[in-house]
Amino acid sequence: MALLVSVAVLSAAARTINVPYPIVLVLGGVLLGLVPGLPDAQLDPDLVLVVFLPPLLYLGAFFANLRDLREDLRAISLLSIGLVLATMVVVAAIAHEFIDALSWPACFALGAIVGPTDPVAATAIARRLGVPRRMVSVLEGESLVNDATALVAYRIAVAAAAGAGFSLLDAGWDFVWKAAGGIAVGLAVGYVIAEIRRRLDDPLVENTISLLTAYAAYVPAEHIGVSAVLAAVTVGCYVGWRAPEIASPATRLQGFGMWELLQFLLNAFLFVLVGLQLPNIVGALDAFAAGTLLAYGAAVSAAVIVTRLVWQHTIVYVIRAIDRRESVRARRSTWQARTVIGWAGMRGAVSLAAALALPSGFEQRDLLIFLTFAVIFTTLVLQGLTLPWLIGALAVHDDGREEREELKGRLMAAKAALARIDELEGETWTRDDTIERMRNAYRYRKRRFAARAGMADDDGYEDRSAQYQTLVREVLEAQRREIVRLRNAGDISNDVMHRLERELDLEDERLEI
Repeated sequence: MALLVSVAVLSAAARTINVPYPIVLVLGGVLLGLVPGLPDAQLDPDLVLVVFLPPLLYLGAFFANLRDLREDLRAISLLSIGLVLATMVVVAAIAHEFIDALSWPACFALGAIVGPTDPVAATAIARRLGVPRRMVSVLEGESLVNDATALVAYRIAVAAAAGAGFSLLDAGWDFVWKAAGGIAVGLAVGYVIAEIRRRLDDPLVENTISLLTAYAAYVPAEHIGVSAVLAAVTVGCYVGWRAPEIASPATRLQGFGMWELLQFLLNAFLFVLVGLQLPNIVGALDAFAAGTLLAYGAAVSAAVIVTRLVWQHTIVYVIRAIDRRESVRARRSTWQARTVIGWAGMRGAVSLAAALALPSGFEQRDLLIFLTFAVIFTTLVLQGLTLPWLIGALAVHDDGREEREELKGRLMAAKAALARIDELEGETWTRDDTIERMRNAYRYRKRRFAARAGMADDDGYEDRSAQYQTLVREVLEAQRREIVRLRNAGDISNDVMHRLERELDLEDERLEI
């Protein structure tokens, strides 16, 4: 209950001060953890890796722009695989150089733990400030895959620390077959789920299945030893691509609201729990001086941040020297965009869960957990609070692609509606006055969108449309007040009021004003 109240209050505070909620939630969690008398909140790594992570991965993949992911596959692969491994190596080298208490296997484990990014805060800022959609897609695509890379590297490092031998060839083969196996499991589960849902017409049952879909791929993949992360991502991409043909409008309306709330709650709980861990983490490090711990944390955090920035501004020139195709040259990003993406590499709950999952007898386990928390805290607070300033300073603005695509979709949909109306005009069950009224409505829509796209002269379409929609909203509000009055007077039941209210709300949601 305290966590629920904390999430609500801190999220409202974040909205009030216009700061991404993950930052406020982590800071609030730290402050809550310092309040005397509160019970300890232990973050069970299985809670994150088995309960929280699958639905978040599934949801991110479900709504991913697959075309954008395909177009930027090379950039995403370099970030989610190449950069994760580079971060692991650099962090391991820095940690081994500055922290005498850590052996090489422990240093590599630390590097793997802090390798994956959490895009929640970064993408929230990017969308709010209107950066190009391609940048948001790259950040989201990176986060879908880099968890898999980091967790495989993490398990190899932990095994090496336990005395198992290490072979680069074996590690590479291990990563390839686990990735391929995870993708295969995701595709198989996605096909079965899609075929089941295609035969159903019950929003409650279908959305219950959608809640279980991520686990249906993640758990079997984990059980057979392949990449459970890629299994959850793959099933999300597959079901998301087929969603228009397997889900009814009622299912989609209910499902989108359910998933939006669930995504917020899962992320919010995780960030508060991350902040609550600080007192427990610090309490286990009595052997180290406070100044020493701060220096260690600063060194590792700097290694993570600088590695990402250097990678962003060096690997691109290697790729350009190798691939000089014209199609690739046309998609080259600017140094400003690369800097913003480099500064957006914030860490989150997956890193802390991986640190907490270290075996109880692991070398300097408490120190590794503290260093992981330091990286999460530094990247979230330092980079999260300065990212809006950086975006503004570098003038990274929306390229208008999203708006152009939406306008094209609306225009072509209006043309398709007019074509279908013409086809239906001769049917015996249609009426001439109804056909003409609908045709005029869609003709107006087509002219309005064509004018907005610069394909026709603007004859005041937007002003007239805004005035009409304002009139519609006033009429809808009058209807709402009347059905509430009827409910209050006992003339209709609460159920009837809500049913009528939902119909009015759906009409209201269609308005653009």
